[in-house]
Amino acid sequence: MDIRRRLPSRELPAQNDDVVTAPPPRRGSDALPLPLYLTNFFFTFLFAATVYFLLIRWGEKISTSTPLHVVNLSELLSLIGVIASCIYLIGFLGVDFVQSVFLRSSSSDDDVWIPNDDEIDRLVKIESDLTSEEDEAIVKSVVDGATSSHSLETKLGDCKRAAAIRREAVQRMTGKSLTGLPLDGFDYDSILGQCCEMPVGYVQIPVGIAGPLLLDGKEYSVPMATTEGCLVASTNRGCKAIHLSGGAFSFLMKDAMTRAPVVKFPSVKRAARAMFYLQDPANFERLSLIFSKSSRFAWLQSITCSISGRNLYPRFACGTGDAMGMNMVSKGVQNVLEFMKTMFPDMVVIGISGNCCSDKKASAINWIQGRGKHVVCEALIKGGIVRNVLKTTVEDLVELHVLKNLTGSAMAGSLGGFNAHASNIVSAVFIATGQDPAQNVESSHCITQFEAEGDDLHISVSMPCIEVGTVGGGTQLASQSACLNLLGVKGSSDKEKAGSNARQLARIVAGSVLAGELSLMSAIASGQLVKSHMKYNRSSRDIGPSSQVNR
Repeated sequence: MDIRRRLPSRELPAQNDDVVTAPPPRRGSDALPLPLYLTNFFFTFLFAATVYFLLIRWGEKISTSTPLHVVNLSELLSLIGVIASCIYLIGFLGVDFVQSVFLRSSSSDDDVWIPNDDEIDRLVKIESDLTSEEDEAIVKSVVDGATSSHSLETKLGDCKRAAAIRREAVQRMTGKSLTGLPLDGFDYDSILGQCCEMPVGYVQIPVGIAGPLLLDGKEYSVPMATTEGCLVASTNRGCKAIHLSGGAFSFLMKDAMTRAPVVKFPSVKRAARAMFYLQDPANFERLSLIFSKSSRFAWLQSITCSISGRNLYPRFACGTGDAMGMNMVSKGVQNVLEFMKTMFPDMVVIGISGNCCSDKKASAINWIQGRGKHVVCEALIKGGIVRNVLKTTVEDLVELHVLKNLTGSAMAGSLGGFNAHASNIVSAVFIATGQDPAQNVESSHCITQFEAEGDDLHISVSMPCIEVGTVGGGTQLASQSACLNLLGVKGSSDKEKAGSNARQLARIVAGSVLAGELSLMSAIASGQLVKSHMKYNRSSRDIGPSSQVNR
């Protein structure tokens, strides 16, 4: 097959020419530049109206013995309308031969070649972000394997240029285009060595604002990065109900990040002696000084040990200031392990993390003992607000809560999941503010309570594992930093109030979850959940037949 034969309505470009991708196949719904539902209504009305008019006219001609083939202008236009509407309606219903007859281009079948998707991927030249012949040579070197992709930043000294070259190399090696994944408009220097390796672009996620959330007497506009329709709107409604009822109140119960290595001994006896040493209060001050020598922001709070045979799992709980703190805690634990090697030479460090921490996994130890910030948040929602804003009743909310959040979660064997959708709000706030999205797993541990208090509703959320920071990691990126600034918790806090920004962010997360829980439970209790999602979480755009089938 000659690949230089024409695509429909345009020439395939030469190898070095600018390329415009082949047009998508035309559909019946493209007949008018209107939304699909308006186009359907127009042609359906046109068909009914013209057929009705012609039937009336033909009845009059038969009654007056007028030949049917004698038509005036209005009858002629009506016939054209019938034919046009029939073509559209049959074509819309998917009869391919109708579209092929009436909607094809003027070129003959011998002159037209319509490639499939794989052929288009091979034929259409991928858009390049390269700016010089030198870059072209580096791309070829990466493709050939002579230059490693991960070393481009170091060799070039230009992170943006390295990303562009790597992007082009990936496109050539895979034969797939990255058009649509933005490259420009991002500070690649800001992620070097701390946020992402071997970047080729960045993903855009819309950020919505819920609020104001009235929490502890102060209003907060809560940024939420999400692609789920209804989520921001629902949380916003919960914020409104809380605000109208006098606000929510939060309480920080505990603040301690944990790390639990696994170490091995020759015998259970030696493992037990090490455990007793670590947990002896007389040794705590010494261990605390050793732990803190690598960071002035980390301080040891406690050590609790679990033993399995001759394997020991000491769980270090530590304060980390305004940082989420996993790195500084790991360094501190490493200091203690090195010291323990001098006390117990036969100890073998198997891993700096033994999964008793427990990081990025649902676990009973986190649910019971907590990890990060333990926050409890409550609000008293007035009965009138429940009826007028949330469109339900206190009695229905309480009954739904018991059967859904408590009984239903217990039936499912849930661990830390006695809530409606805490992870939705946690994830959205985490992404917007530069937190580690994977820590949503334990940070979303939450038990929600709905209780009737007279005519009013008392609601609370208890969240023992909110793992957040306002310094380090993704918090220093421009977009995420702006969201932290919006909340008034950007960066590190004063020395006198070390860690107060991170603790306040945890309170805001819990308050936002409270609002989200209140609104979603109300939507379910009032039977409005599906209706709301159909209104706000469904696109009205025309989608292709394949997309409809996939749904």
